[in-house]
This record gives sequence, C-alpha cells and structure tokens, in this order.
Amino acid sequence: MTRYRLGLAASTAFLILSPTLAAAAPDVVVSIKPVHSLVASIMKGVGEPSLIVEGAASPHTYSLKPSNARALENADLVFWIGPGLEAFLEKPLEALPKNAKVIELEDAPGLTKLPFREGGAFEAHDHGEDGEEGHAHGHDDHDHGKTAEAGHDHDHGHDHGHGHGHEEEAAEAGHEHAHDDHAHGSMDMHLWLDPANAKAMAAEIAKSLVDVDPANKSAYEANLTAVNADIDALDVEIAAQLKPVLDKPFVVFHDAYQYFEKRYDVRVAGSVTVSPETMPGAERLSAIHAKIKELGAACVFAEPQFEPKLIGVVTEGTEAKSGVLDPEGGSLEAGPALYGQLMRNLATSMSTCLSL
Repeated sequence: MTRYRLGLAASTAFLILSPTLAAAAPDVVVSIKPVHSLVASIMKGVGEPSLIVEGAASPHTYSLKPSNARALENADLVFWIGPGLEAFLEKPLEALPKNAKVIELEDAPGLTKLPFREGGAFEAHDHGEDGEEGHAHGHDDHDHGKTAEAGHDHDHGHDHGHGHGHEEEAAEAGHEHAHDDHAHGSMDMHLWLDPANAKAMAAEIAKSLVDVDPANKSAYEANLTAVNADIDALDVEIAAQLKPVLDKPFVVFHDAYQYFEKRYDVRVAGSVTVSPETMPGAERLSAIHAKIKELGAACVFAEPQFEPKLIGVVTEGTEAKSGVLDPEGGSLEAGPALYGQLMRNLATSMSTCLSL
C-alpha cells in the first residue's frame, strides 16, 4: 500500500511540474487555408490548429461536415474572416458554447478594407490618376509597424471609405442579382491578399492566442515577429516580380483580387462572374468577351475550384492567353508555409502569363 501511494504521489507531482502539460496548447479551429497558415505560423512550437475548408474546396460553396461541427464544439478559439466570406459558418458559430472565443478577423485593427465591387466587367483606368484615388499604392504608404500593432482601438463598423479607380459599366445590365450574399458590410472579404492586411490579422491572431493561453505568450510573440519579417520580405519580392508587367490588363474568374491589385498596381480589367456561387449566363459571357477584345487583355485566369471551360468561351477569337490563379490556396498543402506560397504563386502566374 505504501509503495502504491508513493507511486501515485510521484505521478501527481509529474503532472503538476511537467512544463509541457502545464502549458498545453488550446484547441484552435480555423475556417480557411490562408488564415490557417497565419494561425499555424503563430502557434509554431506550441500546437497545431484544425482547418475546416480543406483541400480544393471553396468557402463560397462549402457545407459544414459532421467532423467540422465536432471540432467547433470542442474549440477554445475559432478564427474566421466573417459571414461575407464563410456564410456557412454563421449559424454554427452562433450556436457554440459561451466559453468558446470566436474571432472575426474582418474586425482586426489596422486592416485596409475595400468595398465590394458589384461589377463584373470594369472600365479600364489610369493608374496614375483615378486608379490611385483613395488607395495610393506605394509601399511607403503602408506602415507595416502600425498594422502589426495588436491592441489599438478600432471601430467594428466596416470602413467603406476607400475609393477605387474602376467604374462599373452597363455590362452589368444582365447580372443575375445584387449579390445579397455579400451584403454583410458590402466589403470585399479577400483581405489576406494585401500583405499589410495579413500582418494586421497575424497581430490579432497572436493577441487572441495570448488572451486564451497566456502561458505561451513568449512563443506567440516571438512567432509574430518572425511572421512579420517574412511578410515584409515577401511583399518586396512580389513587387519586384510584377513590376515588368504592370501595364498589361487581364481578366479574372471572379472579383477576388482587388487587395492584391491595389497593393501592386496590377491591371485587373474585369471578372468572368460576379459571384462564384452563380455561374455566368450568356449575356455575361458575351460582355466579358467584348471587354477582352476591347482592352486587348493579355490573359484570362481561371481558378482551380471552378469550371475552367468558361475561360475558353470568353477567350475564343481573342489573343488573350489563359492561366490559373488560386486566391484561397486550394491546390496547396495546408500549413505555415501556405500563405507565402499562395502569394508567390499569384505573382508567378501573373508575371508568366502576362509576359508571353
């Protein structure tokens, strides 16, 4: 009996004193791959977050699986962009236990936010004049130090004040609806495609992790410093890669790229579809085909999650080449490296096709 009691005491002491167990990582669930990559980078050496939208699935068309629901029920912390992107998560998150902390990253301090463009075919614009209105590019305009600050006050109301240089045109006469699924703030939710926004989100992620897991504060803060340095280097690299093709207009599958477009001054002339949830009709395709010919668009880009044959329809009889852009990292392996790979792949696809 004495021997048993001694063994039990030793085991209890181990449980109390073990630093690994004392600082166990929280259960963290993340909606989409780009955000998961940032969270995984901040949690490196502490734990691994779970991902909901896996593989090549798109948050625009995703349905929650039973395994996703179980992960959410057990979560200490959930990160998502917001209902304007991951509408399928809105009701499940509202039903979570009160002890689960849910972070809507569209409310992160320091974000640059752009209004959603209802148009699918945009007018050509002058990057030296109205294309710069309200959101001048220049990397000096983005104070990376400020966007990395996690704690300053912010307004949870959405900022729609950023002007843009694209005029929506009459080609929208045939578009299917007023894009009610983006009605939440009428804001473009592809926030991560501006590296300065990625830094702002990383700061909010680190702050939120520290709030629920203060024992690992030093690890989260050290990882945030490394993430910021990596993103700064990535930003400079992409700007240099795209510089030779900034004057070449191109068309994308859906209007997911305006943060990337504003950041690097690339010339997106329009999109094949207004919404990836609704495939374009004959009138839309005809309007885009005409716009490609009118502008002499160099490339039209498909996306891996959606129907590629539409690209052939709109480029037929034009000189436009075709390529693939993957704004959500559907073709990439989830993990800390994904964000950098996603952004580099966008830049490489653009520079390669536009250089042909």
